[in-house]
Amino acid sequence: MFNGALSQLVLVTRAQELGQLVRDLNQESIVAVDTESNSLYAYRERVCLIQFSTPGADYLVDPLSIEDLSPLAAVFRNTDLQKVFHAAEYDLICLRRDYGFEFANLFDTMIAAGILGREALGLNALLEAEFNVSLDKRHQRANWGKRPLSSQLLSYAQQDTHYLLPLRNRLRVELRQRGLWPLATEDFRRLNRAKLNQNGNGRNGGNEDNAACWRIRGAGDLSPRQAAVLRELCRYREQVAREIDQPLFKVLGDRTLLAITEREPEDVRELRTVPGMSAFLVQRHGAQLVQAVWRGLKATPLLPPRQPPPNGKFLARLDKLRGWRKATAQAMGVKSEVVLPRDLLIGIAAKNPASMDELSALMSEVPWRFQQFGADILETLS
Repeated sequence: MFNGALSQLVLVTRAQELGQLVRDLNQESIVAVDTESNSLYAYRERVCLIQFSTPGADYLVDPLSIEDLSPLAAVFRNTDLQKVFHAAEYDLICLRRDYGFEFANLFDTMIAAGILGREALGLNALLEAEFNVSLDKRHQRANWGKRPLSSQLLSYAQQDTHYLLPLRNRLRVELRQRGLWPLATEDFRRLNRAKLNQNGNGRNGGNEDNAACWRIRGAGDLSPRQAAVLRELCRYREQVAREIDQPLFKVLGDRTLLAITEREPEDVRELRTVPGMSAFLVQRHGAQLVQAVWRGLKATPLLPPRQPPPNGKFLARLDKLRGWRKATAQAMGVKSEVVLPRDLLIGIAAKNPASMDELSALMSEVPWRFQQFGADILETLS
């Protein structure tokens, strides 16, 4: 039965307390988990808070106060303890990046709700729909790396996990009633495929310099000479962000970099006329930005990444599979992505399996889907 009252809140700020928490959690069969990071306030974000909720208590673990969080590894890899997240992928990436944790026995309430056909998948929307509970999201963009944390932030963090267990229970019952539980467990297992990008934030220099500038919206419309300018501007922004430990967007926005690239200012005076360049930004970065423009104009023109031409037969197979997936989803009363996730759909279309054995290898992560849909997929391809 759902009880909306908040549980006892336990702050964990010392190693001894963490050890006791790990022992307590490993006696449970289920625990809700969430994390808070400081991505909006640091060049290299880090996990700043880890929340746990059991049926009887809510815990807030402070990674900034505890030097060694390795005892928590036993909790996350415990196969007998189910860890319940909402939108787990980002949390798993952050925990793996910062602490090297590995995970077993996961349940994601957002994935479960999506499989069940819920339209609004945010935690607040789900709690309002299921329990008439509304979360206070005013602190969603708070600086979780700042200490001390206010009582309002502590309460906000507590609520993010407190209601996950009753939500999980309700969604799990419905998944079983509709015969979708085996499908959901496949997607929960696939969560462990969430990988961080190399050093954790995708910034590695070299070819990554080029990739960073091409990710800016509008970069594809630039000439090769302008693209070389944009690359130098991105390099400068990256250097500054690293030095002052701030996110890239707090140094200079993408639109501003693109506007500088297109204008190619020859001096600081001309830079002042570029949209987005305030008097403060000109004073702080003006000379260095002009120098970056000069370096780009002198550099070898930068060509966009080469994309292989589309394969007509592959596209035809992809269209056929999409048509089959849509019809199957409508018959099941679920969304198309639930029937066959996009990465598997593209992989099957690319490999074009000619036998059940070949298809089985491609669908090894989703044996229930292979059993249910394998014959239909081969027939569609043929």
